[in-house]
Amino acid sequence: MPPMSTRFWAALLPAALAAAMLLPGPASAQTARRFMEPPGNLPNLQRGDKAMSLDRLFDALRAAPDNESAKYVENRIWSMWLATDSDTTTLLMSRVKTAVDAKDLDLGIKLLSAVIEIKPDYVEAWNRRATLYYMKKDYEHSIADIEQVLKREPRHFGALSGLGMIFQELGDDKSALEAFRRALAVHPHLERIPELVKQLTEKVEGREI
Repeated sequence: MPPMSTRFWAALLPAALAAAMLLPGPASAQTARRFMEPPGNLPNLQRGDKAMSLDRLFDALRAAPDNESAKYVENRIWSMWLATDSDTTTLLMSRVKTAVDAKDLDLGIKLLSAVIEIKPDYVEAWNRRATLYYMKKDYEHSIADIEQVLKREPRHFGALSGLGMIFQELGDDKSALEAFRRALAVHPHLERIPELVKQLTEKVEGREI
């Protein structure tokens, strides 16, 4: 399924944001963050070409026979995404964590903006900034950063899941369903997403007769 266009969302967001102010969304900030943020205690990187290794890992993720196997592969993918060969980037990302732990989201965003300026192709800087914007309920900037993530890594199941959660909060069930389906196509064993797809499919498309 092709990525959603920036122009489309630029036209849609003002009305969606207004609706979100009137209606409480079904997704919590903590739930979306769980999808968008990497888990703790990730494994060390494996040797080999990063792009080739990622391709193999995503093949293994789609073919995983159970949740436990899928989680193992998922964690290795996160390790790949987080890796950087820049000491400056590593230092700034550690400062981002310190800022977020101190609940200084504005500082975290400034630090991530610096990372993006230095390493614009570092996917996790965009993804992390999207998460912080989401935590501030700045959905427009969060979606814009998610689009940058998906431009660089269309298989980013964390960003796709987070996008679905955002659109649920905005009351746009059709777009949420699209994002969740894209996430499941990459990672069939994502926690909670299959249930959300089932619920939204019935809501958006109706029950099969």
